[in-house]
Amino acid sequence: MDIREVQAYLGADWKALKETLAESLNSDIDLLNRTNQALLANGGKQLRPMLSLLCAHCCGGGGKDAVRVAAAAEMLHNATLLHDDVADNSPSRRGAPTVKSLLGDRASVLLGDFWLVRAVELILNTSSCKDEGIRIFAKTLADLAEGEMLQLEKAGSADTTEADYLRIIYNKTASLFEAAAVTGALSAKAPEAYREAIRTYAVNLGLAFQIRDDMFDYTDGDGIGKPVGIDLKEQKITLPLLGALAAVPTEEASRIRERVRSIGQHPEEVEEIRAWVRKTGGMAYAARKLEEYVKRACAALETLPPSEARDWLDKLANYTAVRNV
Repeated sequence: MDIREVQAYLGADWKALKETLAESLNSDIDLLNRTNQALLANGGKQLRPMLSLLCAHCCGGGGKDAVRVAAAAEMLHNATLLHDDVADNSPSRRGAPTVKSLLGDRASVLLGDFWLVRAVELILNTSSCKDEGIRIFAKTLADLAEGEMLQLEKAGSADTTEADYLRIIYNKTASLFEAAAVTGALSAKAPEAYREAIRTYAVNLGLAFQIRDDMFDYTDGDGIGKPVGIDLKEQKITLPLLGALAAVPTEEASRIRERVRSIGQHPEEVEEIRAWVRKTGGMAYAARKLEEYVKRACAALETLPPSEARDWLDKLANYTAVRNV
């Protein structure tokens, strides 16, 4: 799937999205303005606003409100990344230095706050989903915080279960996919049946997206454009490792968990555990789960009327399963 083709399909709305992001983040503070412009220029795939607009189009919508909620989803996403870079001490993102590395922790947190407030303003300026949109985005922010805290708690104990993992990736990833998609449908005044179908699609898409992301940590790293082994170094037990742990006797699984728990003192074990996961079938297990979530996402689209937008949502779900970045 070529992301540029989706952008071309969205046409005027995609152009308006770019303009809305730039206008909403404009400031007479030169440092703030220059930093915002740099971040927008290195904006990545922008899947969340794309998802939001496609869901609006699926329901016969588009236009100003659809663009506003799509832009709000992108701004909320980037606000959390600016905060995450401080929490994770990240030197780079998307191949460029982070605001945290260039200007320090304080600037990155303040910039994240600025993006978050401007996202809220965009939702408040809608006529179709002002109140409900605020509630949805407020829930997403709470989900993100809870997901981060649960992941932090589990990293220290190394006792993550698959249920824990699914809650973490729902809170940290799928919740924002859900917010972007559902507010897109709300902007089109979609009936409840359509909104629920879109919610189901987006949640499963978000879970699949994060599972695929977590699988990268156990690949050889060629062609994915990101370092590998980072999750393990941070003592995060994700689905490939969980799949491998489920395939071995309890005693062996306990030994592996203990090695993950002490990996801060023994970083040399990262490569050994990564190799063990691949050998023990963890990647195959994660791939099967990924396919299940993609199928659930695509099945949910059957409730929506046939359209080019629906076709693109189907392609987006399948792209998630094979993407390399």
